Amino acid sequence: MVCLGNICRSPLAHGILQHLADQENLGWEVHSAGTGNWHEGNPPDRRSIAAAKNLGYDISIQRAKHFSATFFDIYDHILVMDRNNLKDVLQLANTAEHRQKVRLFLPDGEVTDPYYDNALFEPVSLEVEQRCKEILEELRG
Repeated sequence: MVCLGNICRSPLAHGILQHLADQENLGWEVHSAGTGNWHEGNPPDRRSIAAAKNLGYDISIQRAKHFSATFFDIYDHILVMDRNNLKDVLQLANTAEHRQKVRLFLPDGEVTDPYYDNALFEPVSLEVEQRCKEILEELRG
């Protein structure tokens, strides 16, 4: 899961999908990163932590990572939150195989960045949760 700073959207997707996969004993390893390195090593935004907690997920132990080209060789799927993230991640992809792993988290659009608007954290967390449930079904099958 990839967003800009790895403190709002991608930690939500990371924590929710990991929780859902763990509940079903799928053995998946879900991680998240940001295309920028400003928050590297920091926990998710307190508002993302609160929004996740309201839905029953604990993302407080996550720490922000900076997206690296090495991730293409580690992960099977790289889901990005918006088109800017998509462009930034694809610029690091050196092969067609790497590029094929990258897609938007939402098939028909972008996850709104809630960072500058407290009121967006709840609807974004609900949207991310719903999409994580769909991804679970898509990838499990």
